[in-house]
Amino acid sequence: MRKKKVDIITLGCSKNLVDSEQLIRQLEEAGYSVAHDPEDPRGEIAVINTCGFIGDAKEESINMILEFAQRKEEGDLKKLYVMGCLSERYLKELSIEIPQVDKFYGKFNWTELLADLGKQYHEELRIERTLTTPSHYAYLKISEGCDRKCSYCAIPIITGRHHSRPMEEILDEVRYLVSKGVKEFQVIAQELTYYGVDLYKKQMLPELIERISDIEGVEWIRLHYAYPAHFPTELFRVMRERPNVCKYMDIALQHISDNMLKMMRRQVTKEDTYRLIEQFRTEVPGIHLRTTLMVGHPGETEEDFNELKEFVRKVRFDRMGAFAYSEEEGTYAAKQYEDSIPEEVKHARLDELMSIQQEISAELSAAKIGRQMKVIIDRVEGDYYIGRTEFDSPEVDPEVLIDANKQDLEIGQFYQVRITDADDFDLYADIIE
Repeated sequence: MRKKKVDIITLGCSKNLVDSEQLIRQLEEAGYSVAHDPEDPRGEIAVINTCGFIGDAKEESINMILEFAQRKEEGDLKKLYVMGCLSERYLKELSIEIPQVDKFYGKFNWTELLADLGKQYHEELRIERTLTTPSHYAYLKISEGCDRKCSYCAIPIITGRHHSRPMEEILDEVRYLVSKGVKEFQVIAQELTYYGVDLYKKQMLPELIERISDIEGVEWIRLHYAYPAHFPTELFRVMRERPNVCKYMDIALQHISDNMLKMMRRQVTKEDTYRLIEQFRTEVPGIHLRTTLMVGHPGETEEDFNELKEFVRKVRFDRMGAFAYSEEEGTYAAKQYEDSIPEEVKHARLDELMSIQQEISAELSAAKIGRQMKVIIDRVEGDYYIGRTEFDSPEVDPEVLIDANKQDLEIGQFYQVRITDADDFDLYADIIE
């Protein structure tokens, strides 16, 4: 029976995924059967949760909407709804261009979808979610929006000002998720370090993480998307002292040359950046740093790029991603700068930077051979159990492969392993009996 079946497709980041999980819980309470990212959509209703961050993500979202619009025209779909960042940013334009969509919602008013289906939004379930991740880990969104004014970034245009969630509500959500079997929390926000400034008039991230770590059953806490300016240094103590706070920090640095940092409006200098990295490694021994860098921003010279390469070689990030600048309408850069660096130059710089990092990653992985490490098992794939260490976030970081023919392991459980081999990114290990 297709009736009362809903397919939800989530595009973009883990923050969107949390919204989808909340919607799934509400739809299930209303009596619907919901499939998330199905390979073969069969529901009479489809909801597409879109991303609008950069060009490639917008294109993917639009293509997905058009694919389902075609299904609706062919009679394979009764209702089509669209929500999320792309819809928030281009709601009027999309409504005109793709009339097959029954209704577009923004990023924050998706609860209206329930009313449009003739169903009630259950406020008492606001902290409840139906997880789409493996049951042992979840993403924990602590705020929305961003008050930073980086030149290239459209996020503040889409999400608006920073809004922290009340601390007690977050803690209640953690307790709820622990009761459902969650052991590992990926703490996420557009900008973690600003947490609490709007509600409590000061940075409250260190206190929040400390209080989450106090909750029985929370075994790993991992932090994503921090900003380097005015970093709350009290967090160093929390990470150092609390064994269930992973020695891992995802902090997007974007560039290192003072020229580029100024043009990007990053509110930090080269000296500030090097000092912060040194603080991390001194105050939290063994920490693994993940960063994101950008090449090809307007004004980036060969000298700036050479400085960036030297930075990557010198700092030796444990995890690093990079992307080429893409002009986003409405941003400061789009208004003030000419996007004059040719695309082939941008992508050549990107390839060169990632090649440097690949060598570093291979060396850092090889250095782990012989070490004993704690891993959590995510899944079985072919002949291997796939696990992660505290230094590895799901989807984006290296994994630990364990021969599935040697023993039976339980998904979602922790094991001690010895690293036996490594390639450029992944590790191989044996269970320590």
